[in-house]
Amino acid sequence: MAKYRQIYETLRRRIADGTYAPGDMLPSENSLCSVYGVAHLTVRKAIGQLLSDGLIVCRQGKRSVVKGTPKGIGILSIIGTTSALNHPGLSTQIICKPELRTWSEAFSFPVEAHEQAAGCIYFERLRLLDGIPVFFDITMMPNINLSRFLNCDLENRSLFDSLRMMYQIVVTGGTQQFFAIRADKRIQDCLKVHAGHPVLQLNRKIDTNRTGFHIYSQLFCVTQKYGLIGTF
Repeated sequence: MAKYRQIYETLRRRIADGTYAPGDMLPSENSLCSVYGVAHLTVRKAIGQLLSDGLIVCRQGKRSVVKGTPKGIGILSIIGTTSALNHPGLSTQIICKPELRTWSEAFSFPVEAHEQAAGCIYFERLRLLDGIPVFFDITMMPNINLSRFLNCDLENRSLFDSLRMMYQIVVTGGTQQFFAIRADKRIQDCLKVHAGHPVLQLNRKIDTNRTGFHIYSQLFCVTQKYGLIGTF
């Protein structure tokens, strides 16, 4: 990983975990150069990426100021799925490893022509809280400049973090559709619920900083024990 990306990831992580809260100033450019042993140009590239992601603002004559936390399309808002239940016992099982498929649509969303021509990377994951299934997640992405992704280990790892760190693909927004449904046989088996159990279904088309590259997902969740948490 390039040095500026290492600095960027470190600063991004500190913004995400609250070390640098909204309104805080980042260390000065000179300080960052000294800490990481790099030239000013390297630090400026890292700061520029944070600025591009909307995580900081740069004020003339002053150090960079933290604007907010990293985005990710979550259950009810722009927080990540992992944090949507705010629980340390969340784990991930891979139901279907990433594989190539053909596609013409994705969960009611039309797929753009160039995405359709590139083919689909398809995979399924199950999220559990303290060993109890809560989320069943199906994801589809265009097979565009994602070398080695088919071998990527997504168990207990964030998809959004993996895409950002491996391919510099960053989530910028998206569209979500909500449905109240009753569990069919597949959902019953995955989420361990009885026939007809009420389930929340979300269809999502997620925008990224890569022009013409979208992430499509379908999420099923049962929440009789845990409440969802989201910020707006």
